[in-house]
Amino acid sequence: MRSDLLIRPERAGDEDAIHDLTVSAFEPMSFSDGSEALIIRALRRSGQLSLSLVAQLDDRIVGHVAFSPVTIDGLHGWFGLGPIAVERAIQRSGTGRALISSGLATLRERGAAGCALIGDPALYSRFGFESDGKLTYENLPTHLVQWMRFFGPAPQGELKFASAFEAGNY
Repeated sequence: MRSDLLIRPERAGDEDAIHDLTVSAFEPMSFSDGSEALIIRALRRSGQLSLSLVAQLDDRIVGHVAFSPVTIDGLHGWFGLGPIAVERAIQRSGTGRALISSGLATLRERGAAGCALIGDPALYSRFGFESDGKLTYENLPTHLVQWMRFFGPAPQGELKFASAFEAGNY
């Protein structure tokens, strides 16, 4: 990671830069349906954007990560990671890693029970995310449904993201 990269909470006035960055970062991704930036706006609008961090380089926002509440059968205090976006020109520079690490540390400090996500196990296992097949999400293969427990029992059952993730709500 660059020493001049600043990780900070989102503040008023960052919304459009976050939106544009997210659109640009996800545009070439084959798995994207183009809803990511709209989901972030919907999370913010509905009060479900629990933690929003940006990576700033000079005066530019070059990265963003969102965390929002999730529900898992019988468990409380869990959050979902995503969307996360990094400016294409600096992807694989440690910016995403810094955003995720800072976000997870903040969630722990706030007393969260854990964090869950849908993503590539090769990437997210480096942070300590795991999948044992007991946490599910719709019809996705369970190895893509990953979690990191901070305290309490390991998650089991159906993972449900904030309502802002549902088509028609963004």
